[in-house]
Amino acid sequence: MIDRRHLLIAGAATVTALGGTRFAMAQATMSRITAYGFSFPALKGGDIRLVDSVGKPIMIVNTASQCGYTPQYAGLQNLWSEFHGQGLMIIGVPSNDFGGQEPGGTTDIAETAEHQYGVTFPIAAKAVVRGPNAHPFYKWAAAERPKDLPGWNFHKYLIGRDGYIAEVFPSAVEPGDTRVKTAIGRALLVT
Repeated sequence: MIDRRHLLIAGAATVTALGGTRFAMAQATMSRITAYGFSFPALKGGDIRLVDSVGKPIMIVNTASQCGYTPQYAGLQNLWSEFHGQGLMIIGVPSNDFGGQEPGGTTDIAETAEHQYGVTFPIAAKAVVRGPNAHPFYKWAAAERPKDLPGWNFHKYLIGRDGYIAEVFPSAVEPGDTRVKTAIGRALLVT
């Protein structure tokens, strides 16, 4: 015959174990990393800390100076001019990962972005955006959206106000595309 005390103790242990599991699952969900946990070295020194844009949408774009998509710098600058005052942050991340189309250094990158295309949004130092040596943000983005990895230069991640990837736009989607502007508008409205 089973002693009632043993049955109650076993039941309490089961409830505690289940509650502990639920607590651990809830805690893991609550502490899930957001984009705000990352930063990029800035092209001209210092850091571009995403945490400085908490609660604001951020568009992160891997760029290159010698690519057929390089004129998208102008479209990104137009987005910056149109939406930055409402809270949008744009960060260009130069990368030599695709076709060796960003072979230059800081001066060359600045010449293309700032002087040829009039870019005033932040530009990071050159970074790796794919593979095992990718910048931590790009590793995080690959884990978050494994089917939406950068396939070429000017791949766009739109981070929502919650710090998670809201939309992804491949290279061929121009910054001025209605889909991009609509997604940005939606991200700016979400509270």
